[in-house]
Amino acid sequence: MSPEFPPVDEQIALISRGAVDLVDEDQLRRKLERSRKTATPLIVKTGFDASAPDLHLGHSVLLQKMKHFQDLGHRVIFLIGDFTAMIGDPSGKKATRPQLTAEEVRTNSETYAQQVFHILDRERTEIGYNSKWLDALGSAGIIKLAGRYTLARMMERDDFKKRFRNKVAISIHELLYPLLQGYDSIALEADVELGGSDQLVNLLVGRDLMKEEGLEPQVILTVPLLVGTDGVEKMSKSLGNAIGLEERASEIFGKTMSIPDDLMWDWFLLLTDEPESEISRRKQRVASGELHPKALKQELARRLTARYRGEEAAAKALAEFESVFAKGGVPDDLPSAEIEGEIALAKAVSQLDLAASNREAQRLVQQGAVSVDDEKAMDPFAVLAPRSQPYLLRVGKRRFLNLTVR
Repeated sequence: MSPEFPPVDEQIALISRGAVDLVDEDQLRRKLERSRKTATPLIVKTGFDASAPDLHLGHSVLLQKMKHFQDLGHRVIFLIGDFTAMIGDPSGKKATRPQLTAEEVRTNSETYAQQVFHILDRERTEIGYNSKWLDALGSAGIIKLAGRYTLARMMERDDFKKRFRNKVAISIHELLYPLLQGYDSIALEADVELGGSDQLVNLLVGRDLMKEEGLEPQVILTVPLLVGTDGVEKMSKSLGNAIGLEERASEIFGKTMSIPDDLMWDWFLLLTDEPESEISRRKQRVASGELHPKALKQELARRLTARYRGEEAAAKALAEFESVFAKGGVPDDLPSAEIEGEIALAKAVSQLDLAASNREAQRLVQQGAVSVDDEKAMDPFAVLAPRSQPYLLRVGKRRFLNLTVR
């Protein structure tokens, strides 16, 4: 059966929701009109380099936009950059990324291919790997591709200009990255490519290469970079402000509740399908004092937790949050760990990944952010000696752990 697509204006309204760049809307309109007339879905490509083992909510902004195209009836390709991940995207980077091994990329790719189905429809999602054509391109093909772009044009990029000006090394292989990403679009004959707003220059290279190849250039649509739980920096696991798609329900719920109130409006827009008119109405109600932001943030936390862990787990996470944070209780499902031999408190906190470093652990203890058996601990060098019963460690407001010292 041929697909039936909604009216073009309706499609553009959903496609452009929360978007940063759309290059260009007139071309997109023509593609959508042709798609409706011929009952042929657009090919929508989104590339994800398998540079880390887990996806987080920052990645889900793009997945959500892919789902919009999917819901409209278009052909969505989740492209895993298993070849380009071994180079590393230089976009926005102040230094050359460490290069990954083929084995690291393969392992990461396997996890990506499963995690995307928290959002995308498994039956209607195509998963591709760009090694399929980039391996086949070979050395001669890559040299030929490099001859289609000048160094002067590549150095117009802000990230490269800043690094060159600051005498920070730019490796030759980094210059190849946008060309290879652009070649992906040629191989797939993409109608639309999606990316983060920091990817705009790379996506424009794809448009240029497609024109030179005699293909209709792809439309580009970029989405914002999601601000992390700290309310300041882009969400990143390395910055400690990320919520992983595979985290426990209590962690997803609790971390969402920790975000600044002002941030939840962007999260509602980018991470849910709440109508924009309803988001604006609720924002007005909070501003007028009619609606408390905590209640709205709890709804956001419940919806995100339900999406990734199911309704039952979300309901349990809400109840646990109320018990732990509103009533001062302890979670029912506590993680546990064991350590051999006595250990200083700060060292234990660091070793158990409850702090980023030993120095950070000492600071947390000295600030009164660590308790042992419900008693605030102020001495980072206090010794946790072996005993039959586990110690109950609490770091900050949300992190609990049963520690057995043998």
